[in-house]
Amino acid sequence: MAGHSQFKNIMYRKGAQDKKRARVFTRISREIMAAARSGLPDPESNPRLRSAMAAARVANMPKDNIARIIKRATGGEDDTSIAEVRYEGYGPGGVAVIVEAMTDNRNRTASSIRTAFNKHGGNLGETNSVSFMFQRVGSVSYPAAVASADAMFEAALDAGATDVASTGDGHVITCAPEDFYAVRETLEARFGAPSEAQLIWKPTSTVPVAGDTADTLLKLLEALEEDDDVQSVSANFDIAEDELRRLSA
Repeated sequence: MAGHSQFKNIMYRKGAQDKKRARVFTRISREIMAAARSGLPDPESNPRLRSAMAAARVANMPKDNIARIIKRATGGEDDTSIAEVRYEGYGPGGVAVIVEAMTDNRNRTASSIRTAFNKHGGNLGETNSVSFMFQRVGSVSYPAAVASADAMFEAALDAGATDVASTGDGHVITCAPEDFYAVRETLEARFGAPSEAQLIWKPTSTVPVAGDTADTLLKLLEALEEDDDVQSVSANFDIAEDELRRLSA
């Protein structure tokens, strides 16, 4: 399992976490709210909002919930200020970690993130302390059954993507950040809603970890993911498959 694995990209997500609907809905709700406030409340005129609403549909969020969130965000019913913040630091073994969060209390979130790093052998750094080791890219994922590798490659190329990685698990399409919404929408029109679509931090190199270091690193990433304010966690680690199986046993 690498921090840059083709199907999972560089996003480390605890399997059980994604099954917790309440937490998933909370994260999507915040993205919808931020998207609605960042531009027009009309998804036809707001690509970020369209993308957030598409993610909500994939997660089976009821339409009424989506409508209420947009109304609260733009109709003055909710004056809560949600800030988008990024934290950077190093985990065990010198693994670079980027945490993206949305919060209504920066002090609370910063304290929680710092505690997680300190508890699991890491160090929270300054902004841009590790981001130079990553590239900001758009990533769109589809199951393997959706299309053949050749068909997906051609479709992605036509949509404006820069790279396609196809494995037995699925297809991961990568594009420039400014092309993300257009690429996602073009592919969705042809293949349906993607299993995952987001802007991510892709590492330019990875750090191999094993043994107790790998175990502690995974615990750090899980602790970060479990924070209600955290939207995503990216890291440049590389754990061998046999080592991962041992840790999971």
